[in-house]
Amino acid sequence: MIKGSIPALVTPFKNGELDLVTLKKLVDWHIAEGSTGLVPVGTTGESPTLSHAEHQRVIEEVVAAAAGRVPVIAGAGSNNTVEGISLIRHAEKVGADAALVVTPYYNKPTQAGLIAHYTALHDCCTLPIIIYNIPGRSVVDMTPETMGKLAELPRIIGVKDATGKIERVSMQRATCGADFIQLSGEDATALGFNAHGGVGCISVTANVAPRLCAEFQAATLAGDYAKALEYQDRLMPLHEAIFIEPGLVGAKYGLSLLGLCSDEVRLPLVGLTDGTKARIKAAMRHAGLIG
Repeated sequence: MIKGSIPALVTPFKNGELDLVTLKKLVDWHIAEGSTGLVPVGTTGESPTLSHAEHQRVIEEVVAAAAGRVPVIAGAGSNNTVEGISLIRHAEKVGADAALVVTPYYNKPTQAGLIAHYTALHDCCTLPIIIYNIPGRSVVDMTPETMGKLAELPRIIGVKDATGKIERVSMQRATCGADFIQLSGEDATALGFNAHGGVGCISVTANVAPRLCAEFQAATLAGDYAKALEYQDRLMPLHEAIFIEPGLVGAKYGLSLLGLCSDEVRLPLVGLTDGTKARIKAAMRHAGLIG
């Protein structure tokens, strides 16, 4: 089962090109630190500015580097259903364990359109699909009722919920069933999310603090919310600081402080302001990640 702490991996760059050597090192590091899955080429992996060839290469490299040690959930979303079919078929071909498929952005489909889109992706291959519901970016919000209809399809297995509405977990349990995999897409509210019935988080902060995030998730899944709250207190300043500016930029900067990855990003994203850098440094010290 897909659960626990699952980093939404950054995509390392070196002089504007993919840095695959660093990517492989990050995969090994995350697994050694206790991460229970990996998501390559989500939006945290800068999917909007990767070419199709780069997108595919990153998934191939992560699948190969993970070598079956943890599930690899490949980013395969698009607002173009035909393009989404191509991405998910490639992910299946190279051995990904599941696909993360965002609700189509910008073109604002209706709930009927969402059902048609996900059904087409479901029917084009045999890969399990996790819905990514993030209305703050995609503008559309998949309702619990719509999700319940999609959950009837055998390979629509779960959701990454970034609505920020913790009550959605209970509502989706009612429409999708208790076995439907519910993963938080928002680090700061993952504690409450799991208390409502969630089983993990596809996390940005876990790029920088994989061990702490993994131990936090393990505590919640064991029902030890007192211990989980201690981790939450250590991590909360980092959750906040990383998202002062776009989260992936904050995550790459945090990794650069650990000596694990360049902070290089692609336009239209740019490096962090000095004030945000200071906040992230302070938060990492608070969490015990740096001296």
